[in-house]
Amino acid sequence: MPFHEFRRRELFQAALLSMAPAAAHATVSTENRKPGSRDWQLTRVRLEGGMKGVRSSTIEGYCSHQSVEAGDTLRFHVSTKPARRFTVDIFRMGYYGGAGARLITQLGPFQGKVQPPPIEGERRLRECRWDPATELKIPSDWPSGVYLGRLNCVAEAKSEHAWQSYTIFIVRDRRKADVLFQVSDNTWAAYNRWPDNFSLYTDPRHAWAPNVAVSFDRPYGKYAQIYEHPLSIGSGEFFCWEFPLAYWLEMHGYDVTYTSNSDMIDPSQFTRAKTFVSVGHDEYWDPRQYDGAMAAIQAGVSHLFLCGNAVMGVTPFQNSSEGRPKRVISRDGVFGGVYGNFDKWFHKDPFPTEGPRANKLIGAHSVYPFNGGGDWICTRPKHWLFEGTGMKAGDGIPGLVGWEFHGDPADIPSLEVIAEGDALSGGVRPVHWTATIYSGPKNNFVFNASTIWWPQGLSSPPGHMLPWAHWVRPHGPDPRVQQITANLLRRAIGKTPKS
Repeated sequence: MPFHEFRRRELFQAALLSMAPAAAHATVSTENRKPGSRDWQLTRVRLEGGMKGVRSSTIEGYCSHQSVEAGDTLRFHVSTKPARRFTVDIFRMGYYGGAGARLITQLGPFQGKVQPPPIEGERRLRECRWDPATELKIPSDWPSGVYLGRLNCVAEAKSEHAWQSYTIFIVRDRRKADVLFQVSDNTWAAYNRWPDNFSLYTDPRHAWAPNVAVSFDRPYGKYAQIYEHPLSIGSGEFFCWEFPLAYWLEMHGYDVTYTSNSDMIDPSQFTRAKTFVSVGHDEYWDPRQYDGAMAAIQAGVSHLFLCGNAVMGVTPFQNSSEGRPKRVISRDGVFGGVYGNFDKWFHKDPFPTEGPRANKLIGAHSVYPFNGGGDWICTRPKHWLFEGTGMKAGDGIPGLVGWEFHGDPADIPSLEVIAEGDALSGGVRPVHWTATIYSGPKNNFVFNASTIWWPQGLSSPPGHMLPWAHWVRPHGPDPRVQQITANLLRRAIGKTPKS
């Protein structure tokens, strides 16, 4: 069945799922049989400084860990200004018959207090040391997924407003699965400007200055690039680039499990799945992630890089000032070092370390200038990944390339460029991009979509909005993107999506 026909059957599929018997273990498939929650989005957000503000100081918070598993204790660090009572609603993000999330539990009310913003430390590091407002031991029946904690001020007088914001965390597991979905939370932290202008890009020297660090011990502020959506505050970049893929995978019953970047320094994470998926804007990696990914390819794991500007910054995990592991990253170098025209832009100062070339792993890597927009143009229509799409050589998917992409294909014997074209940087300057695929040693493969916006072609879940940049924007769900992705997953895991 052509993939676009599946969308017409969503409501019928959801009804069947709701009548199916529950399974004995917490997988995504059994989880999505449960009814979703319509009220999970933010409706009352107040940014300090108005619409151009970064933080929501009326209520904001962060979690003690990027990811946790059953039995772990997660702490919620929350500040309210002025001091207010508040509650925490925990939602798991997914499909849920189209609702997009399910309410898992409610915590509180708790008495909030004003917690101080951190002072600027060495390397411009801002680390919060807030007291925890509450903690939660993760139950054994919580399935792996992306979880939001919605923070809600309690309105106890007519003059008070029930202001809201999010916190976000990953629940991981250790089971074997078909698809391993890695969120790109290193990149979320790198671009996080909270409390006002403290990302890896805001050093007064220049945007790619060395010896700058960021901490996960702070709330996620409003996202600072090409995506004006204050109602996502506190959720990192998940809504922007990653939620459409998670929603689509769960809608079609794929066996998926979730991890954070921080989990992937353990090479056994890669090999517990048939295919590893990097999604959206996965720019910053610890070198151990690179080594683990390369080893997993040799072990037979397929890799889908449904992303752009991926595996670029070398950011080894470091301990917090209090000694907690994997809570700080700093941009220590670039995978591949100085190549192409990069030295004319950001290599004004030397970096302390460099990594191997990213294109040796992902097939093609960032080229300068690596931002722009354009159509995703088919060049090898007889390749198996185009089966069922009806695409011919030269056919394009409008607006799918952006706002960052890959080029400069690696010299890998089996590598094929399956789509390519020019993206216009600044709307005028052409930059050549290439989407690639190459074979692994055990009937596996590595695919590189060469665009951050690939997931925008899969679905448009609640709470998501389309971005735009360089006078281009993706057009939303497209049956060709859906079919190509289904073809890739069928080849990688040996299964077709549920219809």
